Amino acid sequence: MIELSKVWKQYTSRGLITALLDINLRVERGEMVSIVGPSGSGKSTLLNVTGGLTRATMGEVRLDGEPLGSLNDAELTRVRRDKIGFIFQFFNLLPSLNALENVALPLQLRGWPKKKTQERAAKLLEMVQLGRRLDFLPDELSGGEKQRVAIARALAVEPPILLADEPTGNLDSATGAEILALIGELQQRLGATVLIVTHDSTVAEKCPRKLTLKDARIVQDERR
Repeated sequence: MIELSKVWKQYTSRGLITALLDINLRVERGEMVSIVGPSGSGKSTLLNVTGGLTRATMGEVRLDGEPLGSLNDAELTRVRRDKIGFIFQFFNLLPSLNALENVALPLQLRGWPKKKTQERAAKLLEMVQLGRRLDFLPDELSGGEKQRVAIARALAVEPPILLADEPTGNLDSATGAEILALIGELQQRLGATVLIVTHDSTVAEKCPRKLTLKDARIVQDERR
């Protein structure tokens, strides 16, 4: 499902900075993988390159057999829209939209009729145990509830790939454990391939596979 071959990512701001150095990685369909390492090791860059949010400087990235490097911007947008669900540390919910509207937004962007988007969004919010919060604005929700809305939104189009960047980073330990359990449950139910960037060792150890990055390289690949 995910394949990176000899991938480099470099920036030229204030000199040459290498964020990823000769990354080779293969993730099979349905795997749940954590990505750990010190700050600045390249974890988020690896996630962004994998998800097509930024392009690799060198090397090849393939998602479900599709080479991202050969796609134009419009084609890359299509891949992100149809194949990838993103979960961010800071939720990225639109403050003027309620929970139902935030989850329905990706479906509206695909041209779904309003009634169908609302039915699908309501079903997803029920799945993440927010069936009674459909009309709540983000400011009216707790941190854990906001993250549940973000997860429901990420799953709106049933993407085969789920990329999560510090999904429990802004939550207390108990709520973080609930969110991780929810991601694991949904991953098993939907068969999605999941990559989770985290600083939390508890989160990392719950995943069947753990990648460790240091100085822009993968230095360890553990499977349980």
